[in-house]
Amino acid sequence: NQKVAGSNPDPPSGNFTNSTMNDSGFTSNTYFPYYQHSLPIAASFILVYLFIFLLCMVGNGLVCLIVLENRGMRTVTNLFILNLAVSDLLVGIFCIPTTLVDNLITGWPFTNPVCKMSGLVQGMSVSASVFTLVAIAVDRFRCIVYPFQPKLTLLVAKATIVLIWVLALVIMCPSAAMLTVERVEDHYMVHNKDYNQTSPLYRCYENWPDPEMRKIYTMVLFTHIYLVPLTLITLMYGRIGVKLCTTSVVSGGEPQETVQAHSASIKVIKMLSVVALLFMLSWLPLWTLMLLIDYGGLNEEQLELLTGYFFPFAHWLAFSNSSVNPIIYGYYNENFKRGFQATCRTYSCCCPLRIGARPKECRVAGATSGLRNVTANTNTDF
Repeated sequence: NQKVAGSNPDPPSGNFTNSTMNDSGFTSNTYFPYYQHSLPIAASFILVYLFIFLLCMVGNGLVCLIVLENRGMRTVTNLFILNLAVSDLLVGIFCIPTTLVDNLITGWPFTNPVCKMSGLVQGMSVSASVFTLVAIAVDRFRCIVYPFQPKLTLLVAKATIVLIWVLALVIMCPSAAMLTVERVEDHYMVHNKDYNQTSPLYRCYENWPDPEMRKIYTMVLFTHIYLVPLTLITLMYGRIGVKLCTTSVVSGGEPQETVQAHSASIKVIKMLSVVALLFMLSWLPLWTLMLLIDYGGLNEEQLELLTGYFFPFAHWLAFSNSSVNPIIYGYYNENFKRGFQATCRTYSCCCPLRIGARPKECRVAGATSGLRNVTANTNTDF
């Protein structure tokens, strides 16, 4: 099975087995329906996956536009958030469509290069997301717990982002190397319940020389891109919270500007903590299922239940995390909220403030005023 995201580990149990005679004796052929689910269930899958796909594309696309088009937003933290948005966009582009198709039909419908590349890009995107969350936590930890140490520069942040993607590539290379498309012998797909219209069954899976190696690799991935990073994030944000509370108690009569800066720092930590918490909760079911597949010793009926219903939901929940991050930014951070509003006015066809104005004038006026407000308030949050 593909790690982190992608195809289900095994095809669902066949609902018809036929023994036929050939030159070497009897052979048992197993037939699967081409579509795994009924029309209402398939339509439900399509709607919920389409919803998070559109939300992911629009939200993360806006985050990229806001940071790239506004120089005042290019701080170290916002640069990491930009990288997080890029990785989330890749999740939306490469993970959601292929996983939806794979959950709707039996077997793997794409080629061997698509199997390898989709598995590699999917795994890299998820790995880059969690490594970026760790980098954000380290940056906030240094700034707040050790405020007198030199802050990270934009050059160091860019080098860190490059390192993040290199590490993501390295950790997912074994999976991409082992992924292959293979025909399942004596297994066929039936179209429209007509057994005269059958096609061979293929699957995209990790073909390890030893099954124990697959189990070890699953545990390595679980440890390095889920357990350890989230443990570090929890410890650092906990230490940051203690520091902020202690500072709040000690400094009773601070100047108004210092109080505002302290309040803004708390708001930022809340936002980033919610991002990390949702990441943990969103990916926990999928990691649990993958560990069950490798270590649970499940029988065929249990595997059929997991691959038919639980895996599609777990994938959807994991991918939805890539869609909610921009909503969190807009809720907690005034700069991103103003940036969202400015971008919407930039590409809007109407101007509510100037009745009778031409669309071009509306877009220019909206963009100018909105981005001016974002720039003027850039330093209040990050």
